[in-house]
Amino acid sequence: YVAQDLEATDRPALEFVLDGDTGLRELEQRIAAAERDGGDGMRLANLYAQYASAGGYDARARAAQLMHGLGFTSADETRAVRDFSGGWRVRLNVARALMCPSDLLLLDEPTNHLDLDAIVWLEGWLREYPGTLLLIAHDREFLDRVVNRIVNIEGRKVAVYRGNYSAFEEARAAQLAQQSALFEKQQREIAHVTSFVARFRA
Repeated sequence: YVAQDLEATDRPALEFVLDGDTGLRELEQRIAAAERDGGDGMRLANLYAQYASAGGYDARARAAQLMHGLGFTSADETRAVRDFSGGWRVRLNVARALMCPSDLLLLDEPTNHLDLDAIVWLEGWLREYPGTLLLIAHDREFLDRVVNRIVNIEGRKVAVYRGNYSAFEEARAAQLAQQSALFEKQQREIAHVTSFVARFRA
């Protein structure tokens, strides 16, 4: 998930983004501890194999790619988190969340504080995301280009629609028109029965 708040720290931006991959950071700590102990070569070899399979050797490049996609420059990688404005810190939070290997990604208004180039890049990244994406957004064009299913919650009921947001709007409009026509038909039938009862009450 993308955190809404970001504490101002002196941590370099790239390191902050890398922290999103907590499993990789934990492996780095275990490797450092094993190297300090200096005894068990097999344990160290096993840890390095895990590090390689977790993508540790290209993690910095992936973090930098995420940052650049969201509009950061190479010089920004070494800047302290506290040096960025609130909007740019939100982008750092997005990059950090995307850095985390996951099966489920929860995003609430991810296009806030992003310029057009960053939005286009994020759309592409999310379309390639291999897990389940749960997204809330008011940007209809963004939804159209990213999602393939809409969940509509209304009247304490949940309805799932296949397709993008435009397809949902069309299906929902057709559904509402059908409900309206059914309601009008029912009202005509009620009026007819009421009239019949009134005439032949005796």
